[in-house]
Amino acid sequence: MDSGFMDEMAQRLAALGVAVVRFEFPYMAQRRQGGSKRPPNPQQVLLDCWREVYAQVRPLVTGTLAIGGKSMGGRMASLVADELGADRLVCLGYPFYAAGKPEKPRVEHLAALKTPTLIVQGERDALGNREAVAGYRLSPAIEVSWLTAADHDLKPLRASGFTHDQHLQAAARLTAEFLIRP
Repeated sequence: MDSGFMDEMAQRLAALGVAVVRFEFPYMAQRRQGGSKRPPNPQQVLLDCWREVYAQVRPLVTGTLAIGGKSMGGRMASLVADELGADRLVCLGYPFYAAGKPEKPRVEHLAALKTPTLIVQGERDALGNREAVAGYRLSPAIEVSWLTAADHDLKPLRASGFTHDQHLQAAARLTAEFLIRP
């Protein structure tokens, strides 16, 4: 929850008037306490964690409550968004497939997703580039915004003429604009 990417996005979103609540999945909290790298928890544990956090936060928020996250956090949020009744879903660098396995996409649930969704994705993301994603059936509720020559962390190639700072600001702006839509 306090990676450079998450810190930067939370600050940029706050500057645009978007309040952000961050949390850690259990395996990440264990990494922080134990110092050793641990594999992610089973999917059910991650989904239950989302349910618990949502149950705690929903009563405290008046107005729109979006859920989402970076990479796996966004993917897990996408699996519970409809169930929870989230108002919006935002995924930054969505992992459409595991590294090196585009032939095994993790998108089946995205075809029927009802929650209005914004995915901000790099065109050359190793977990879902523009070419691969074009072949997936995604719900009409999903809007994908592509960042030129960007990777999974939204870092562009130098030759693109864009900077990482510009792409992070664009992602924050796109997110803020998405969240205020009626």
